[in-house]
Amino acid sequence: MKLLKLVPDDTNIDFLRWRGVAIGLSILLLAASIALIAVKGLNFGVDFAGGQMIRVTFSQPVSLDELRDQVSGLGLGDPSIQEFGSPREVSIRLPLPEGGEEGANAAASKVRAALEAEHPGVRIDAVETVSGKVSGELVRDGALALLLAMIGIAIYIWIRFEWQFGVGGLFSLFHDVTLTLGFFALTQMEFDLNVIAALLTLIGYSLNDTIVIYDRVRENLRKYRKMDITSLLNLSMNETLARTIATNLAMLLALGSLMLLGPDVIQSFTVALLFSVIVGTYSTVYIASPFLIWLKVDSDSFVPKAPAPGQGERVTTHNEGY
Repeated sequence: MKLLKLVPDDTNIDFLRWRGVAIGLSILLLAASIALIAVKGLNFGVDFAGGQMIRVTFSQPVSLDELRDQVSGLGLGDPSIQEFGSPREVSIRLPLPEGGEEGANAAASKVRAALEAEHPGVRIDAVETVSGKVSGELVRDGALALLLAMIGIAIYIWIRFEWQFGVGGLFSLFHDVTLTLGFFALTQMEFDLNVIAALLTLIGYSLNDTIVIYDRVRENLRKYRKMDITSLLNLSMNETLARTIATNLAMLLALGSLMLLGPDVIQSFTVALLFSVIVGTYSTVYIASPFLIWLKVDSDSFVPKAPAPGQGERVTTHNEGY
């Protein structure tokens, strides 16, 4: 039985032909992402912004505008109301009430009473409250986790290969994370702990893809000593193309299924991971690999230098008659 081949054996795509255009596009997207984060900011969920989240299931679909007006009239602040899985399931996000735990319980009871009076058969599924102090700690810890993960991976690549590879890998990760944050600033999708988990997953996934290509580059640097570095990088990426396509296709199928059929509670995680898989594959080819060219890597970069005259190994001779 003939095996299915996603990529022919003699593939010879000149990926780096467009590296100048790609790096220009990346710089433009990075600048736009940073500007969006600074101007629009991220739509922090209760995890990071603090507040109260009430998940409600109605007996029949309700008008979100009417529900928003009803909750606003309770004097608990400006609510954010969204569908949560189906037209009958709704999440109500409120500012953090005063009075600590007692205030939070009183606010939840007030919302429950108002909804039960207007919508018979309504069910309160969950009430989540996060204080401002806890949300601040989560923001700090989440940012620190991302930073340490990126630095740790750069050090790992540096030790396993050389410093040029570590710099390329670190900038590639910075590129992927920044564009993903810019995407969330643009769409104003809720940014919560699920997205942090997706970003940490992205860092690991992008590392895996980059390491595979870097490993093949290192092998080919030893094998083809006279080959131009640009041609060698293209060769390495073509040799690993089948593996890259197979891995990414499997990821996209799984994440696409989660987007269409999965629960809304992991929607932000799925979208972040789907977007970052695409961006991570692009950055491996057009950020991590071209960095080796810009940092002057060639076939002689990692060959041990011959000792200078007079600095060779000392040879001890033994007098046979001793």
